[in-house]
Amino acid sequence: MKNFIILLSGVGAILFGSCKKELTETPYSFLTPQTFYKTAADAQSAINGAFSALQPQAYYQRTIYIMTECPADLLAPILTQNQERIDMYKLQYTATNPEITNWWQNSYKLISRANDVITNVPKINMDVSTRNHIVGNAYFLRAMAYFDLVRSFGDVPLLLHPITSPGDSSLFPKRTAAAAVYTQIISDLKYAEANCFPEPKIPTAYKGEVSSGAASAMLARVYLQRASTPYADPADNQNALNECNTVISSGVYSLMPNYSDVFNSNKKYYPAQSEVIFAVQFGSNNSGTTQNITVRMFSPSALGGSGSFVANTNFWNNGYPAYDSIRKNWNLSDTAGGKIVTPYIHKYRDPSWVQGSNNSQMNWIVLRYADVLEMQSEAMNNIDPTDAGKFNGVNAVLTRAGIPAQYQYSFTNVATQSDFIDTLVKERARELCVEGHRRWDLIRLGAYQQVEAGIGMNFQPNYLLMPIPQTELDANANLTQNKGF
Repeated sequence: MKNFIILLSGVGAILFGSCKKELTETPYSFLTPQTFYKTAADAQSAINGAFSALQPQAYYQRTIYIMTECPADLLAPILTQNQERIDMYKLQYTATNPEITNWWQNSYKLISRANDVITNVPKINMDVSTRNHIVGNAYFLRAMAYFDLVRSFGDVPLLLHPITSPGDSSLFPKRTAAAAVYTQIISDLKYAEANCFPEPKIPTAYKGEVSSGAASAMLARVYLQRASTPYADPADNQNALNECNTVISSGVYSLMPNYSDVFNSNKKYYPAQSEVIFAVQFGSNNSGTTQNITVRMFSPSALGGSGSFVANTNFWNNGYPAYDSIRKNWNLSDTAGGKIVTPYIHKYRDPSWVQGSNNSQMNWIVLRYADVLEMQSEAMNNIDPTDAGKFNGVNAVLTRAGIPAQYQYSFTNVATQSDFIDTLVKERARELCVEGHRRWDLIRLGAYQQVEAGIGMNFQPNYLLMPIPQTELDANANLTQNKGF
């Protein structure tokens, strides 16, 4: 998507106070859901506004990797500033951590905007398939936000309509059981899968919107994650496999020939970019759209960055075997400006980035085809660990990475179901490092405690969830805190 337009609807803001004089001016216009949602252009502006909610630094521009990668084993904050990041890394976070608050509040901001679209756009008289595609995008975004929330916090308030007045019963909601939240997520994604355009049919002007393939890939991820929880459905792994096979058999997506092509800022959109299935879009310096701070955050000072995050030392030293040089050399580095520096995440690069600025056009990848192939392998291992076909997906990813055949996987070197899980823990780190998956992968694969202990962290079971932000508890007496916080 090339442009995001912020739409404010629903309550927007409730202003309390008093005035000594009445306002006598007559307003020329006032946007409300009743006056705004009239045309196809309004519908497109509304979904653009929902997408724009993903772009702030406190959400999918920076907070995403503080929440998903810092409390794991691949990325580390520098330990001389920003205590909230250090606390996330050391598993010492509390209910007052501002990044946890950012994650909660911006997730619900996205949900609010998606709810506006879901409620109001169906009333617009416009091309039906385009209207359904736009509403499907909103369902996908709502599902993605709730998926982030339920994985982070467990039971969370489930809000499915706009809050339009201070008297709305949903203004101070209680937490909804995580099982019901997962059910809603899956329902939303099924709607998106059935109604969003397939990638080739998304108009050029709106590349970057959600496709039916993105909904299928996200459904696979949701089913796999739920399968590891106490409220799993017996069919979750089979459903995950079915969704992976839907994406694969469509023939729409494929692995890019070179690993580095996945992160090429000049190959953002399908068909030039055949691997990225969905990403949060950021613009170039002169595009008038939001740019991305991530390149600056990860780049050391010798490259004009802030060096705020570095590669975990253990991952730098032990994460990649010698034969896996293509991915390591792209993802990590310990040199900059001809000097040896602290190892850092180097996978996010943008030749147009102005050193010292926040202005990168790098997208944040949410879903890509290599992940789907690895999820297919994971689901097959969960269903039937004796099925040799489970190696096909992960080995296809290894082949693209230039891994010699003798180092690829088979029953010879990965004999059991648990061995395969251990392999996935390592392989997903190598392929998907610092793409926002690691914490969830480790929890799903049952490796979180072991891995955190391996890097010297004092893991406690309550840290499988995060605390409900204190600001939310203070504002809403109907909320309760997670155990241990």
